[in-house]
Amino acid sequence: MAAEPAPRALATPFRLGRHELRNRLVATAHSTGLAIDGLPVAGDAEYWRRLADGGAAMAIPGGTVVAPESTYRGRTRTEAYRREAIPGLRARAEAILAGGAVAIQQLLHLGRETTGSPLWLAPVGVSAVRSPREPTLARVLAEDEVAAVVRAFVDAAAHVLEAGFDGVELHAAHGYLLAQLLSTETNLRGDRYGGDLAGRARALVEIVEGIRALDPHAVVGLRVSDEERWSDLGLESIAAVLGHLAAVAPVDFADVTLGVRGNYVRDMAMERPPLLAGISALRAAVDVPLLVCQGFRTASEIEAALAAGVDLVGMARAFLADADVAGKLVEGRDAEIRPCVGCLEDCRSFTPRVFCAVNPDLAPHGETRRPGEAHVLQEGPGGRRVVVVGGGPGGLECALALARSGRVEVALVERGDRLGGALLTAASAPNRKGWLALVGFYESALEAAGVQTLLGAVAEATVADADAVVVATGAVEHVGLDGVLSSTGALTDGLAGAAHVVVVDDGFGWWPCVSAVETAVVVGARVTVLTPSGSFANGIPAESRFQLLERLAGSAIDVRGFLVPVSIEPGGLELRHRLTGAAERLTADRVVVVGERRARPLDVTLPPGSLVLSIGDAVVPRRVSHAISEGRAAAETILARVQ
Repeated sequence: MAAEPAPRALATPFRLGRHELRNRLVATAHSTGLAIDGLPVAGDAEYWRRLADGGAAMAIPGGTVVAPESTYRGRTRTEAYRREAIPGLRARAEAILAGGAVAIQQLLHLGRETTGSPLWLAPVGVSAVRSPREPTLARVLAEDEVAAVVRAFVDAAAHVLEAGFDGVELHAAHGYLLAQLLSTETNLRGDRYGGDLAGRARALVEIVEGIRALDPHAVVGLRVSDEERWSDLGLESIAAVLGHLAAVAPVDFADVTLGVRGNYVRDMAMERPPLLAGISALRAAVDVPLLVCQGFRTASEIEAALAAGVDLVGMARAFLADADVAGKLVEGRDAEIRPCVGCLEDCRSFTPRVFCAVNPDLAPHGETRRPGEAHVLQEGPGGRRVVVVGGGPGGLECALALARSGRVEVALVERGDRLGGALLTAASAPNRKGWLALVGFYESALEAAGVQTLLGAVAEATVADADAVVVATGAVEHVGLDGVLSSTGALTDGLAGAAHVVVVDDGFGWWPCVSAVETAVVVGARVTVLTPSGSFANGIPAESRFQLLERLAGSAIDVRGFLVPVSIEPGGLELRHRLTGAAERLTADRVVVVGERRARPLDVTLPPGSLVLSIGDAVVPRRVSHAISEGRAAAETILARVQ
């Protein structure tokens, strides 16, 4: 009889102080945005309960501030400095504990960083050093004000512990206030909170001591980040800080991540967790339980980190995409994980709460799913035989939701030779392969659910006797000019052999233009970007834009604003400046135009009497999140009519 395979290292328990974690997977700090006037609302606790129920061994809610000067005008972050926050914090802690996870609350002071959101009060800083991410210098804290910040952290911790949390995590990463104190570049103080490492770490030491005085058994963790590319706080400096703390005010775990504000949330261009390579050296230098995060998504990546010496591995966006990710990894059900693709399209916008492009179950407060509705093309009673036409994200989600109900027979018809639709096109661009993980998830899930998938098929015969038809045929890009490539065509063509590529943006700065530019850069072409607006890539998520500009640094790219083509002929373009009206000719051997995406014309005869719904880009071309939401909505509409 074959021996049982050894359990994954990620599934093994771990002792943290007085607590035994059931596995090595941690839901690291992120905010739900589910607070009103700085106080958590019911949906916040429900969210954290789902993550704990889903198998996380420890959950660390974020977005919780310790002082009014770190409070956004929208007040969707928890204000832990107020006693009125205790009931909401208690509900959050009880939810995590009820799900079997250890509950740790992160505490934050922004310092000189506003994160781009308007504050009510003036931002404060450690020294007269302006953040490169802010237009003005923050007000410098006096010595007694730094001491007041220490008290603010301790007072907030008191509220958190009174609410029932097992401990706190102090946020000293990403260039926020505690990190500003630790850095020699931002801490130029001449008082007791500056100077050598002991001085720069003094506030942190006093906070830890203050929390220990509240409850010597409370877990105290410290989040730090490798900022070597952006400041002096690299892994060597982090190790020195942790070594100093170990001698004077030990913490119970170190949570190590990457980057500063603007680039610490990496998009799908990062295909491998960036800290993996440095774990062995960090482990050798740090003698506390070590939690590492940033970009971990697969079991192989997590197992590699544990083998290199970390004790715990953290994820945040992976839990947004699938609340059950920890449990599925522990049980080896990797193929069932709805993956984070790293698109940043919804998880970083907070409009008003955190969302996830690929997860329609992450809904606004009071809703059961993300809003979306299918457009009715033809009314009918519906029934048990359903045909979904189109294998893009909307059609895939619809077919999966229908099949998992077990109440209908589902056929999915896709004219191409692989499922994915627009996701495949997007993934063919440089640095955008993350979408393939979502395609793979749907392919596996549809097979497991028993969906009949017809590739390279014409839908006409399949829909003839269907009770319900879902049209998810997507969109096509219209350019309306001869002798040019659309942005879609540029990805298909590859631009091989091009010496000078002109990319004409539509002015909205979204990924079609960016992907065409990166495709041209990869083949070594010189690139000129023409935009009717004054900016390039202004529509993509802010963190993606930071990372894009890092990638493109040194490339032969000229971005020219307020120019529109008057005519395009072989070998060049006639241009007009929107403001001055001046004419100009520009030569090029390839011209790529970002065209208008329009719903694909329906080329199927609809069966009379059947219910016919349209979703996603087949209604109005928009984002992946809209297609997935409407795919789920279409499934619910059909199932509601099944007797």
